[in-house]
Amino acid sequence: MRVSVDPTLCTACGLCVDECPDVFEMGEDCAEVIADPVPPEYEDCALSAEEGCPVEAISHK
Repeated sequence: MRVSVDPTLCTACGLCVDECPDVFEMGEDCAEVIADPVPPEYEDCALSAEEGCPVEAISHK
C-alpha cells in the first residue's frame, strides 16, 4: 500500500504523525510520508491516520 499527503490540503495539524509516526513525519509546511510503500505492519495505523485527517489530505492506493 502507498499513501500520500496532498500539500495543498494539509494544515500541518500533526494528527497523522501522532497516529502513525513510522509512516508520517512533519516537514516544514506539511506532513510527509517516510515509508513508501507502507510496511504491512503499519497499514492499519496509516489508514487510521487517513480516516482521522480533518482536511482529508491523506489518500492511499
